[in-house]
Amino acid sequence: MCNQTVCLIAAELERQGITTVVIQFLRFVTDIIKPPRALMVPYPHGFPLGRPNDPELQHSIIEAALELAGDTSAAGPVIRDFVPPGGV
Repeated sequence: MCNQTVCLIAAELERQGITTVVIQFLRFVTDIIKPPRALMVPYPHGFPLGRPNDPELQHSIIEAALELAGDTSAAGPVIRDFVPPGGV
């Protein structure tokens, strides 16, 4: 439920003029709800920024999310896959 709820909240925030990016685990939820911007990560629930104690990976995920937020060239929904440096 939380994956769906976050996507719905993001859509409402976007309608209010606030840019959002959802870091998402479940593509099937993302494909159904279609948030304005979603960054798909290949990690289990509870670890949206990857492995604990891996600041390089965590920074790269945040950087990818911020780049997605700044990309206003594409009409939503925009769904991108995060590809970790060096693979999964």
